Amino acid sequence: MATVYDFDVKKPNGEMVPLKEYEGRPLLIVNTASKCGFTPQFGGLQSLYEAYKDRGLVVLGFPCSQFNNQEYDDINETTEFCQVNYGVTFPIFAKVDVNGEGADPLFIHLTSEKKGMLSKKIKWNFTKFLIDQNGQVVERYAPQTSPEKIEEDIQKILS
Repeated sequence: MATVYDFDVKKPNGEMVPLKEYEGRPLLIVNTASKCGFTPQFGGLQSLYEAYKDRGLVVLGFPCSQFNNQEYDDINETTEFCQVNYGVTFPIFAKVDVNGEGADPLFIHLTSEKKGMLSKKIKWNFTKFLIDQNGQVVERYAPQTSPEKIEEDIQKILS
């Protein structure tokens, strides 16, 4: 059975990184956007990362422009925006598509493991997937679910 650790993802500089590098660590994977009503969630995601990174949690951000083109065209603008405005230190990867024919294989896997309310398709920016230390998708959270509301589930995985 496939796990998230079986996938490679692209860094902003184009270099491919195997998620196997995070094996044994819980992950919170999020499709992000810099110009979205949910963009302030970067602050909450960063807070979760800071609170639990020493216990193994890694937050992984994947910018996406599929929803009203709410991401910068230049990935350097995206990463700078996240760092300057929200103090983001967790990994931000290259822009991806999360739906459709060009969907990144990681997001195809995530959505096949945990569907949303009505479908597998991701409906908007800041859909979040919680992954356990074995690389299995434990939970999927709607865009409107604040990072703070995920904290209890993170604590359960870490204990």
